[in-house]
Amino acid sequence: MDRTLALAGLDDRPWPELDHAYGSAEDLPAVLRALAGDDPEATAGALDELYGSILHQGTVYAATVEAVPFLARLAATGHRSADLLVLLGGIAESTDGHGVAPGACRAAVAGQLPFVLGLTAAGEARVRQAAVWAAGHTAAPTEAWPALRGRWAEETDDAVRAELVTALVRLDPARGAPTALAALAAHGPARLRVTAVLACLAAGLPWDTRQHDAVLAALPAEGLVSAFEQCEPLQAVVGGLLRRDTAEDREAAFALLEAALRVPEADVRAEALSAADRACMVSRSAPARLLPALLPLLDEPEPPRGVLPLLDKVAEQAGPGAPALARLAAGDGDLADRALAALVTAAPALAAPLLAERLPERPLALAVASGARAHGTAVSAPFPYDAALLDAVGRRLADPESKGNDPIHLALLLASWGRRAVPAIPELLDALPRIPLAGPTALAGVCPDDGEPRTRTTEHLRAAALHGPDEGRLSAARALHDLTGESGPLIAAIRAELAGTGRYLREAARLVTVLGETAGELVPAIRAALMDQPAFRSMPWLDAHAELAAALWDITGDAATVVPLLEAVIRADDGPWTRWTAMRTARLAARLGSAARPLRPALEELLATPPHAPAAVLALLAALPEEELRGPLERSVLAGRVLDTAESGVDADGAFEALSALGRAALTDEHLHRIERLAQGDRRVVTAGIGSQIIRADEQLATRARQTLKALTAPMGRAVPTPGQG
Repeated sequence: MDRTLALAGLDDRPWPELDHAYGSAEDLPAVLRALAGDDPEATAGALDELYGSILHQGTVYAATVEAVPFLARLAATGHRSADLLVLLGGIAESTDGHGVAPGACRAAVAGQLPFVLGLTAAGEARVRQAAVWAAGHTAAPTEAWPALRGRWAEETDDAVRAELVTALVRLDPARGAPTALAALAAHGPARLRVTAVLACLAAGLPWDTRQHDAVLAALPAEGLVSAFEQCEPLQAVVGGLLRRDTAEDREAAFALLEAALRVPEADVRAEALSAADRACMVSRSAPARLLPALLPLLDEPEPPRGVLPLLDKVAEQAGPGAPALARLAAGDGDLADRALAALVTAAPALAAPLLAERLPERPLALAVASGARAHGTAVSAPFPYDAALLDAVGRRLADPESKGNDPIHLALLLASWGRRAVPAIPELLDALPRIPLAGPTALAGVCPDDGEPRTRTTEHLRAAALHGPDEGRLSAARALHDLTGESGPLIAAIRAELAGTGRYLREAARLVTVLGETAGELVPAIRAALMDQPAFRSMPWLDAHAELAAALWDITGDAATVVPLLEAVIRADDGPWTRWTAMRTARLAARLGSAARPLRPALEELLATPPHAPAAVLALLAALPEEELRGPLERSVLAGRVLDTAESGVDADGAFEALSALGRAALTDEHLHRIERLAQGDRRVVTAGIGSQIIRADEQLATRARQTLKALTAPMGRAVPTPGQG
């Protein structure tokens, strides 16, 4: 087939009526023709465009289905075959479809298997490998498995043979397992043996010494798996074992890591540390088990890269390594800063003098001590007060070289110490122009009840609230109100924000609630701000709009105005990020109580998506009388929805709050088992977010689960049933 025939019928497809990632697919015929051309630069550009449009960050579309036959036929002509097969494999692999039926794109690739399988015998090994990879993702074992098994008997290239093992198991685990076991042969190529280990895991085969030995013998194993998979082999093996979530497989994973960590070769250590990091992210028991193997690495002349970032993530359990961390923290450079950052959590009493001694050179450790890196996770305890560190903080605040985030972190640390930080008030006041948001909050936290420091603080805050830069007026006015009860500057700052650009509109709306009765005079300004409807409704604008509506309710109880405004925000669909806005708005709706009853249809729609369910449940419980909590709104059904959220690791705090609100009577034994698994299970529930905080967020979730379980069961005097009991 030549390239002209490969594109036959291209103009007959309804491209303008189909969508890809950037809207109408009317541009695809031109892109596909450029792809089929002879200009290497143009074909490369066309391939990039296709990755951006029909396989955008792993998402497939209606236009993707229509493009697949042309891509397969082009590959069959020998034109950029490997590249096109990789694209086809990515399309078949995708499970994220937009505007297309689930599995339709995979089925489209499966429909082109005659072309794909024909290329498994191509002369170029890279083409054969790509063809095997694409075929393996088609979920069409009847057509693909026999052809690939036939290739296994003929193929001589190690990379292609490894790809065949993976594809055979992916298509049919039971039939592919014997091939994977055969590929574990002790003297086989390392690439094939490592791939066989991963295939054995995918096939559900039990772990044994052959697999353990095959992985260790192959280290360092980077680059030994398919380039299409983009994974680190040791990390993938450890992750595969831990995801099985059995005691035997956890032991196998930890034993493999301990053995790898004992290998002195730098490349092997690097892979072992990366895999250990992954293990701690997946398994709650991993840190305690692996720390005895990790901590000795700190005593080496040059600790391997990766050990300190990992210890920072599990620093709460790294107390036994405190002496070694302190020794490293006394050194110079980034290594010392990372060591001190871990020590701040592992042994704060040891960390305080070291931080005081080298404060300007320890920005990461300062950030940890200040609590700035918590990112929504609970801080177990404020960093302990230390007189020498207080002096160092004062000097650092007064230093004009203290820039960036350092002054903010210094202010947060002082605020955590409260009145003990009074001696630093002069430096805080001088630094106020540099920290207009964090500075006032810190001043309010450390300011004494009387005396000259209080007088100076209130004067500075009043001046900042009335005449300071716009960025800090709200913060200064709030701090002044907290200290003195003065509402005038806060009302003025809120009113200015309501009439201004809206940069801090959401914060202004939230501050209305602290004003009490004096907030009434802001009602006209709030109504005027709510009438403002910009052409583009950004997420910050939607959040602020919802907060303003809730503030108006708090002041006036005007449900007729507020309810439609909240509903409009809940139903806003301006992209995936508005999902969080809908969640926050549902939480605000709960403040309306029974007045939110007209929001029932919108809130019920939110129940279908886990991130929204807890907020929607809390709002529905507040809005509806008990007799309406029936059918899909029956309390035990709502409890199941909320547990789905908790088990996804999203809005865990909201989920446990909603479970508490639903009450013990709403929970079945199965619900209690699910809460117990959240509290006691080894698999981490939180698996996404800011890397340094995932483990802490999961530990916080487990703590909340234990607290909720205790609160829900203790009053009844009933133990949680064990799985299998009625």
